[in-house]
Amino acid sequence: MIAGLATPPPAETAWVLRGVATNDRYTTRTEKTELTHKQAPIGRPEATRSALILLRKRAEWWALTQDERREILEEDSHHIAIGMHYLPAVARRLLHCRDLDEQAPFDFLGYLDYAPESEPRFNEMLARLRATNEWSFMDREIDIRLTRTVVL
Repeated sequence: MIAGLATPPPAETAWVLRGVATNDRYTTRTEKTELTHKQAPIGRPEATRSALILLRKRAEWWALTQDERREILEEDSHHIAIGMHYLPAVARRLLHCRDLDEQAPFDFLGYLDYAPESEPRFNEMLARLRATNEWSFMDREIDIRLTRTVVL
């Protein structure tokens, strides 16, 4: 991952995904405060497992107003509450792609990391999220799992 607007990728780069961290769109002040208090930073030494989850939602999702999306996301599907249940074991960073280009191959890039012993809980969290009404608006999902090795 490379942070920055104009940073060119290394020459050996095979493909590039671009996203931007934006303002919180669907969280209330109470949720934001709790998330900030509970979440762990990405890249903790013990978090040697990670997932890059690439998501694209259907046009029907984007045709809804922000209030309607919030209603589905949290009041109905409890997306934020589900994720919060797994903090701080799972750290997350969400980037928005649609803000850069509506024709981008994905709307969101989710990068999550966790320790190996937290993998069952991570998988449980994903299963719960994928079973929600919000997920019925998903057009495409790619789940890439990674393991960081420690070289001694």
